[in-house]
Amino acid sequence: MFLQLLVSGISIGSIYALVALAMVIIYKTSEVPNFAQGEMAMITTFVAFMLLDTFGQSFLVSFTGALVFAVALGAFLEFVFLRRAKNPNVLSLILITLGFEMMLYGLASWKWGADQQSFPFPVSDFDIVNLGQAVVSYLNIATLFVAFFLMFVLFLFFKYTKVGIAMKATQQNMIAARINGIRANRILSITWGMSSFIGAVAGMMLAPIATLDPNLMMDPLLKGFAAAVLGGMTTLVGSAIGGYILGIIETLFGGYVSLQFKSIVAFLIIVLVLCFKPSGLFAKHYVRRV
Repeated sequence: MFLQLLVSGISIGSIYALVALAMVIIYKTSEVPNFAQGEMAMITTFVAFMLLDTFGQSFLVSFTGALVFAVALGAFLEFVFLRRAKNPNVLSLILITLGFEMMLYGLASWKWGADQQSFPFPVSDFDIVNLGQAVVSYLNIATLFVAFFLMFVLFLFFKYTKVGIAMKATQQNMIAARINGIRANRILSITWGMSSFIGAVAGMMLAPIATLDPNLMMDPLLKGFAAAVLGGMTTLVGSAIGGYILGIIETLFGGYVSLQFKSIVAFLIIVLVLCFKPSGLFAKHYVRRV
């Protein structure tokens, strides 16, 4: 039973890790947690479903088209709403993301309704592989592979590309970055588009396991945020590890303690981490002195 719970925890932890990465990418650049992340992933998943079901496109075309839409949606949010905010502070920007979340949720409810849809996926959740006393589905393996692949690509991107280095410079000091010729506004748009891209992948990997409806990403968003807080909101590697730790702890709690109350684990982790290590397990805590 322990091995099976561990495998299941790692699998769901991949989704939490992707959502956490999407949130941390934005937070590292703009210091704003994007609470519209879940609904952006949800609406993108519905776009993929519409391309598959209504227009009869192949999965590759639908998946690619939805990801392009996700990038455009992230850049749209930053350009139209956040950049136009007058005298912005962190609280007002957070409220903008919450307002955008409600807009997307209302749009999805109006367009597709509350009916639960089955999201077609080329990899089955019913075909399984035996790992000793545990079993894992092909879809769980694909989710784990996609999560690790994106993490590896992000590591290379931030370490070796000019845009990635510009993102890190913008996060450290936006004014200094602009003085050195970095187009900070363009970098912010790219950042929001990239974050939306990663969140969309998480949504489309989750939809075949769950059911596709407007509430698809509500719970994963909260768990992804908890994972980011656990690992550290300023470290990509830490937030990803936090996602796997949360997935394993939550699954073990549900298996050995209570399945009904396993969702409280994420909120308990947020409270404990903020009380005892506000910067997260893997991030350094800096104190500003004036």
